[in-house]
Amino acid sequence: MSSIAPVWLWGFFVLSVLAALFIDFVVLKKQGAHEVSVKEAVRWSLLWVALSLAFNALFWWALTQSPDPAVVAQADTRAMEFLTGYLIEKSLAVDNIFIFLMIFTYFAVPPAYQKRVLMLGIVGAIVLRTVMILVGSWLIAQFHWVLYVFGAFLLLTGIKMWWAAGKEQSLDDNPALKLMRRMMPVSKNFDGEKFFTVENGKRIATPLLMVVALVGITDVIFAVDSIPAIFAITDDPFIVLTSNIFAILGLRAMFFLLAAVAAKFHLLSYGLAVILVFIGTKMLLIDVYKIPVLVSLGVVVGVLAITMVWSVRTAPRVGEAGRSDASA
Repeated sequence: MSSIAPVWLWGFFVLSVLAALFIDFVVLKKQGAHEVSVKEAVRWSLLWVALSLAFNALFWWALTQSPDPAVVAQADTRAMEFLTGYLIEKSLAVDNIFIFLMIFTYFAVPPAYQKRVLMLGIVGAIVLRTVMILVGSWLIAQFHWVLYVFGAFLLLTGIKMWWAAGKEQSLDDNPALKLMRRMMPVSKNFDGEKFFTVENGKRIATPLLMVVALVGITDVIFAVDSIPAIFAITDDPFIVLTSNIFAILGLRAMFFLLAAVAAKFHLLSYGLAVILVFIGTKMLLIDVYKIPVLVSLGVVVGVLAITMVWSVRTAPRVGEAGRSDASA
C-alpha cells in the first residue's frame, strides 16, 4: 500500500521519534525514581500534543509543496485524517491508562517506580504497533475484505466495552498473571527499580517485572482494537503509523494526569464504546457510503466532550461518597 507522504518526511518522522525517546530517557535517568506531579504531567502532556500538531502542520505543508497537483488537492483532507486518527488513538489510550492504573494499584507499585514501567511499555508499544500497522496495511492492500473483518471486530468490541463499563474489574483471575506466577518465583517486596532480586541465595523476579509484563500484554490487547480503528479513517500507512505513534508518545504524561482525576471520568468507557461502534459501522459501510472525515472527527470530539462533561456533572462528591459508604 503506497503513501502520499514524501520519502524525506518518513525519515524526519523516524528521527523525531528516536530523538523524543532519547530525550525522555535522558530526562528520566537524570531525575531518577520520583513521583510525577500533576503539574509535571500537564507540562509534558501539552508538549506532546503541541509536537503532534506541529508534525501534522509539517505534513500538510509538505503535501502543498508537491509538484503533483493531485497531491496538493488532498493536503487538507489528509491532514484532517491525521488529526482524526490521532484523536481516536488518544481517546482509546484513555481506557488503556485505566487498565495500567488498575495494574499499579493491584501490585501497590510505588509512584516513584511507575514512570520507568510506562517508558518501557511505550517503547514496546511503538515496536509492536509499527509491525502490526505494516502487516495490516499489506493485508488490506491484498485482501479488501479484511476491512469488513476489522469493522465487525470493532463493532463487537464496542458493544462488549459498553456492557463491561462501570463493572468492577480485578486481576485475581487474570490467566496471564497466573501463568507468570507458575513459571517463575516472585518476591513479595520491591527492590528499587530492579526486575530481579536475590532471596535466600536464589535469584527471583520482583513484582515490578510482573507489572512490566502485564503492561506489555495490555499493549498487545489494545493494539488489536485501536489499529483497525484508524484504518477506518484512512488507508495511508504513513498517516496510520504517525498518528498512532504520536498518540503513544504522550501516554506516560497522560497516565499521571488522568490518574489524578480518574474518578471524575467514570462514564468515559461508555463514550469510548460508542466511538468504537461508530468506527466499526463506518468500516462496514465503506463500500456503500464513505462517511466524510470531517463527520468522523465531529463524532469523536462530540462523544468525548459529552461523556467527559456528563461524567464531571454526575461524579459523586467526596462528602457524598463518604456518606453513602457510611450508610452502607
